[in-house]
Amino acid sequence: MAPRVRLLLFVIWTLADPVRLGSDSEGDGGCYAFSRPVILQGLTDNSRFRALCSRERLLASFGNNVVRLSTANTYSYQKVDLPFQEYVEQLLHPQDPTSLGNDTLYFFGDNNFTEWASLFQHYSPPTFSLLGTTPAYSFGIAGAGSGVPFHWHGPGFSEVIYGRKRWFLYPHEKTPEFHPNETTLSWLQNIYPALTPSARPLECTIHAGEVLYFPDRWWHATLNLDTSVFISTFLS
Repeated sequence: MAPRVRLLLFVIWTLADPVRLGSDSEGDGGCYAFSRPVILQGLTDNSRFRALCSRERLLASFGNNVVRLSTANTYSYQKVDLPFQEYVEQLLHPQDPTSLGNDTLYFFGDNNFTEWASLFQHYSPPTFSLLGTTPAYSFGIAGAGSGVPFHWHGPGFSEVIYGRKRWFLYPHEKTPEFHPNETTLSWLQNIYPALTPSARPLECTIHAGEVLYFPDRWWHATLNLDTSVFISTFLS
C-alpha cells in the first residue's frame, strides 16, 4: 500500500475536512513537524501487533501482570496498581458521564517495559523522527467514552490498534476552556456545544491503523469512541 498522509491544516481556523496528500505529493512534510498535526495512513504494517492485542491474547500473556493506572484528569496525580486481568474484567467499561476525572482510572503509560517487551517488540512505530529526540512507547487500553482532558507535552505519534479515538486540538497559544478534573466526555456534553465556531478546536477521529502526529506543546484532549487499544510514541 502506498503511504498516504492526511494533513490537518490551520491556514484558516475552521472545521473543514483535512486535505489529503498522496505519496506523489511534493515535499516530505517536514514543515509540519513543529506547527501542525498530521494524520498518517499506510506507513507501517502492524497486523501482527494488532493480533497480539486481542482481549484473549493480552489476558493470556499479561493477565497476572500488575499494571499502574492513572486518574483521567489533566494532571493524573493519583496512581493505582492492580492486576491487568482485574482492570480488564472490572474497570474496562463505558465511561459514566457523571464521573469526575479523579474518580476514573485509565490504563495508559506507566508501562513496565521489561514485562511488556514480548509485545512491544512486534510494534513498528512511524518511521519519522525529530532531531535530538529519543522515542518512548506508552501503551493503553480504555473503555468507550473514556479519555484524557486537555493537557500538553512534547511531540509524538499516537496509533489506534483497535477501536476509534476522537481528538480535540488547539495550538499552545490558544488555551481551551476546560476544568482539569472534568472528563472529556463531560466537556463534550457541557462545554463544547456552547463554543463559538472560532473557539472550537481542530477535531479528527483516528481509526484502527491510523497514526496522529501531534506537535510540541499542543493542547489536546482525547475521547475513545469504542473500547480501544492504542500506543503512543513520545519524542522527547
